[in-house]
Amino acid sequence: MLYSSLGKPIFFRMDPEKAHHLVIDGLYAAGRVPGMTGIMHAMYGVNETPELAVDLFGIHFPHPVGLAAGLDKNGKAADGFSSIGFGFMEVGTVTPKSQPGNEQPRLFRLPPDEALINRMGFNNDGVDAMVERLNKRKIHRIPLAVNIGKNKVTPNELAHEDYRLCIQALYGQGDFFVVNISSPNTPDLRALQHGDELRLLLDTVLEEIRQQASKSGKSAKPVLVKIAPDMTDEQLKLTVATIKDSGVSGIIATNTTVSRTGLTHSNAGEMGGLSGVPLRERSTEVIRAIYRQTEGKLPIIGSGGIFTAADAYDKIRAGASLVEVYTALIYKGPGLLRELTSGLKERLRKDGYRTITEAIGADHR
Repeated sequence: MLYSSLGKPIFFRMDPEKAHHLVIDGLYAAGRVPGMTGIMHAMYGVNETPELAVDLFGIHFPHPVGLAAGLDKNGKAADGFSSIGFGFMEVGTVTPKSQPGNEQPRLFRLPPDEALINRMGFNNDGVDAMVERLNKRKIHRIPLAVNIGKNKVTPNELAHEDYRLCIQALYGQGDFFVVNISSPNTPDLRALQHGDELRLLLDTVLEEIRQQASKSGKSAKPVLVKIAPDMTDEQLKLTVATIKDSGVSGIIATNTTVSRTGLTHSNAGEMGGLSGVPLRERSTEVIRAIYRQTEGKLPIIGSGGIFTAADAYDKIRAGASLVEVYTALIYKGPGLLRELTSGLKERLRKDGYRTITEAIGADHR
């Protein structure tokens, strides 16, 4: 309520990217003030309940709603985001070397469509800066994933080495890793979703994960692959088959879309990836197709257009074990997490399920 009446009107009068940095810097500053994360947790935190807890990849998630990559690109505000009710979070996308990303303006709101368009281009401070920041984390109440990518100047034939470098640098900081090959804002990145390039990339990442696990003396950390929503049915089938055969732990479906179907706002003509409500149905379709193809044996994290508990529940019933939000947080504020989790509990009770895991893939039964 406070966000919709006070915070949102202020933020939405600002340039979108300036508002973005204000939020990240504010959460970073709050995380450094003694006792402030506790206050934030009391205001916005979600109490763990057995019906929403998920154990997946050998990791315990207090509930299934996480923060998607792209909001905290540099791991700067991890303590703040860990204190406002998420069940897990992604930081990144991070690349081996720092890079400025694309020219501004590069982030656009579409309020009537409840959407965003971004063409940020993996702007980030690089792996060394992220390692330094994540090493200073004080709050470890939720799992943290590191989303990794390649530098813009790295040709696709050498992309696997960029992903290897990210794993080498950040293995100790992440609970699991996400291979981003699906952003539309890095030239030719999406070509890595197919064929021999995808096989080489995933083989390299998993080899490095095993080497790092061997050094640590512990079991290997999970790796997921984030895919685009814009593939044809045949492309999706081939990509999922390659991912499944590689031995990675799961898939995140989906990244942003280049589609502009149904948009009404004047910013619809901007180049970049579209997120928010217009992506909702397509991302759920992709989840359903992956679950069907893999017979529910390859875990899926659902992302794209989740604004309500019904949206989240639809993705879970379609086959997602966990879900992520980003754009809805911008439009609805941190009260979103309690809204989604309480709504999920209501839907479980209505359908007669004792736990959220019983609802995963329910539409296929």
